[in-house]
Amino acid sequence: MAGHSKWANIQHRKGRQDKMRAKLFSKLSKEITVAAKMGDPDPDKNPRLRLAVKEARGQSMPKDNIERAIKKASGGDGEDYEEIRYEGYGPNGVAVIVEAMTDNRNRTASTVRSTFTKNGGNLGETGSVGFMFDRKGEITYPASVGDADTVMMAAIEAGAEDVESTEDGHVIWCADTDLNEVGTALEAELGESDSTKLVWKPTTTTELDLDGMTSLMKLVDALEDDDDVQRVTTNFEASDEVMAQLEEA
Repeated sequence: MAGHSKWANIQHRKGRQDKMRAKLFSKLSKEITVAAKMGDPDPDKNPRLRLAVKEARGQSMPKDNIERAIKKASGGDGEDYEEIRYEGYGPNGVAVIVEAMTDNRNRTASTVRSTFTKNGGNLGETGSVGFMFDRKGEITYPASVGDADTVMMAAIEAGAEDVESTEDGHVIWCADTDLNEVGTALEAELGESDSTKLVWKPTTTTELDLDGMTSLMKLVDALEDDDDVQRVTTNFEASDEVMAQLEEA
């Protein structure tokens, strides 16, 4: 969606890099541990673990950290985390999906609800905004991997559903159940991807101005600051002009 990748770049540039990186590695480790605990500790035999490890590598997570997270699960030391999805509305009616892993459902629910309330949002019931998104596999490649036609042909051959190519790179979409297969086929044709993961893709969006984007960023930043929250997805849409203003702010 327009603006989303630029927003991620803005968040990264605006500071707290060390703190954000530490939190990111912690969340990636949790996903790896849970995936390894739920299935085989060998990534080649466990699609979910393979994707978790791939995402960690894509974020430049040290190999030792990845191996430690897998060993933690193999040794039975990992906590028993429960996966929970929260849904609600942010400022200006933007739909928000929050995915969490927690060992204390009450604590997480209370914190997420409070964060929504303090930042101009409202936590809703499960399903309250989920209908505005499709569960999809998302594979990203840098622009340097090839032109739009080259990537499109490779994606079609791999069984993907859609491709978005811009000057920033290529985003390839596929059915959530096909992600491992499509990702493997694309790697054989295009090489290692920047990212391969399951996402919530908006089917309807909410246009925001600069004030709206600023308010939404505060909510998302606060949610992502919670150690129990793995990822936050919204359905905002913003013009290039608004994104440029946000970057300069």
